[in-house]
Amino acid sequence: MKMLNVALPKGRLGEKVYDMFEKAGFPCPSIKENNRKLIFENQEVGVRYFWVKPSDVAIYVERGAADIGVAGKDILVEYRPDVYELLDLKMGKCDMAVAAKADFEDDRTKTLVVATKFTNVAKDYYGSLGRDIDIIHLNGSIEIAPILGLSDVIVDIVETGTTLKENNLVVVEKFMPISARLIANKANFKFKSELIEKIKQSLAKQTEN
Repeated sequence: MKMLNVALPKGRLGEKVYDMFEKAGFPCPSIKENNRKLIFENQEVGVRYFWVKPSDVAIYVERGAADIGVAGKDILVEYRPDVYELLDLKMGKCDMAVAAKADFEDDRTKTLVVATKFTNVAKDYYGSLGRDIDIIHLNGSIEIAPILGLSDVIVDIVETGTTLKENNLVVVEKFMPISARLIANKANFKFKSELIEKIKQSLAKQTEN
């Protein structure tokens, strides 16, 4: 039997997604054992799951190490992997947003300094507005950039907004809804399309509830 390789994002989202796959008829009980293993397989149903860092799921799928996986829309828009986006799982919902200090006013005569880890997203968004920007790429603790005067604004994912409030920042604009997406490797999809379609349909039904 051909094994279907599934890349799941580590963490709460991945656990919820696994539950959906289990309901779809692809259980792998060993995944729920408390251990540090990263790969789990159930040969009876022909599925192999592995936990990877959420931002790496798309790489595993694009390169064919995984046939399908679940990645955030933010990752797909930022890194633009060459994969099929099959389904919005309507989980892990948040927004891509611009945030700044409460007293921020955009002086359009100057280049806007933007701190973000989503460089392409920021370029596309401000490009669509015709706004001249200077991007500072940061990997973490982006919220402190405006406070320390490193940037005018930040572009980041906002879920509840609590972190922003705690750092005296406010949302200026939410411009892209983000959620988890089922993605597939383009070449492998051709060979396993029947199985992948079956999973997709079952997951789609579950998102309707």
